[in-house]
Amino acid sequence: MDNEADVFYRELPKVELHAHLNGSVSFQTIEKLIHSKPQLNIEHSMTAIGKGQRRTLDECFQVFKVIHQLVDSEDDIFMVATDVIKEFAADGVKYLELRSTPREEITTGLTKRRYIETVIQAIQQCKKKGVDIDVRFLVAIDRRNGSQVAMETVQLVEEFFLSSDGLVIGIDLSGDPTVGHGRDLLSALQRAKNSGLKLSLHLSEVPSQHDETDLLLNIPPDRIGHGTFLHPEMGGSQGLVDKVVQKSIPLELCLTSNVKGQTVQCYSDHHFKYWYQMGHPVVICTDDKGVFATDLSHEYKMAATTFGLSREAVWKLSQQAIDYIFAPDSVKELLKQKWRDLQPQEFK
Repeated sequence: MDNEADVFYRELPKVELHAHLNGSVSFQTIEKLIHSKPQLNIEHSMTAIGKGQRRTLDECFQVFKVIHQLVDSEDDIFMVATDVIKEFAADGVKYLELRSTPREEITTGLTKRRYIETVIQAIQQCKKKGVDIDVRFLVAIDRRNGSQVAMETVQLVEEFFLSSDGLVIGIDLSGDPTVGHGRDLLSALQRAKNSGLKLSLHLSEVPSQHDETDLLLNIPPDRIGHGTFLHPEMGGSQGLVDKVVQKSIPLELCLTSNVKGQTVQCYSDHHFKYWYQMGHPVVICTDDKGVFATDLSHEYKMAATTFGLSREAVWKLSQQAIDYIFAPDSVKELLKQKWRDLQPQEFK
């Protein structure tokens, strides 16, 4: 990206609200991990979906399993988190909410608590070194692990919510959307909400999740991940749309991820258009910049070129994303000032 238009997207200050840590690992970092674990016989092609390639949702989840094999110790997590944060900063991202499911690895002695602590240490280290980005952490509940693990995760996150100086701010619900049902996780999510934790829930990622989505919208979540099949044109329902609109729940939209994961046919079919034209709160995100070989500058550029957005509209879209972050109002004000300082003269 080096022409004049590309420079605009790169220099555009951006907010990233839907970034899975392990899915965001870049080619360069994967290279280091592969080199340190030759016994695994893992190749690059097993960890990313290149240009022009598509995968089923199930195949995408297989890619994450391979990455998990490479990232299985505190040292790995620290390096990965540090690299990912620096790469987002280099792409013009000024505020980042990373999300990840804490894992245990018996072979390396990794515990879920140490997993979270290590991500926090990476965030603190980047801040100490003056990396120009404000980073927060959403701890993920993997829906495949059931209700007991979900509740244990919430209890662990409640501790960090109080002790991490505002770095751990919420819960993400993710994992294979074809496994399990949200009703089993309802009590854990409700507890998190009651504790003051923010909730970002993957909803309607695949068709035929109407009942689950309807149920989880009652909590309600503070933001929705994807929401691909919420609206009638995608097989959803007007009732679900009305609920989302009535509660004014922002959507985290990841264009390349949905196209490469084949939940959306092509960029022009993406549900960004439906919600954006309605004037509903939307935030452009990457989902997994490493796996899907993208970055946030590219996602903004794709949205703009596909849906005919002017540069001023793109700037506004980026600026409005500040309103939907999970950090407190004092942080929002600092970010809004940063956007004002960086705003091109022609948009003032």
